[in-house]
Amino acid sequence: MSLSVETLWNMSETELLSAYYDCRRQFVEKKFARDTQRARLAWLRARAFVTGSGGVTERMNAVEASEELGRKGQEVREMTRDVDLLKADVDLIAMIVRWRGAPGSSEVKPESEEEDERAASDHTSIGAP
Repeated sequence: MSLSVETLWNMSETELLSAYYDCRRQFVEKKFARDTQRARLAWLRARAFVTGSGGVTERMNAVEASEELGRKGQEVREMTRDVDLLKADVDLIAMIVRWRGAPGSSEVKPESEEEDERAASDHTSIGAP
């Protein structure tokens, strides 16, 4: 996304929330794609191990020496980097939203606590002159 902090700070709340939504959606999509590739790589490695011949050490060495699996592993590492960068953007936008005074997810209380607080405030206001 590569937005500067100043640009994000000067956005209207609607634009900021829209940017958060877009960035969060990109993050989830890339994370899903990365996890899918990671699972495929694990499956390919397991299949190569099972179909290999020789002892356990020989089969493990054959799997580790495979160029195809090495390339796929590098692709997964690059996807992880992209996911981490998107996560940093999501965290930055969420931080700016919280600094502006919008309630964050950490401030959400369970319904039972909210009811207890309402009941306590109702009782104290009744007895006040």
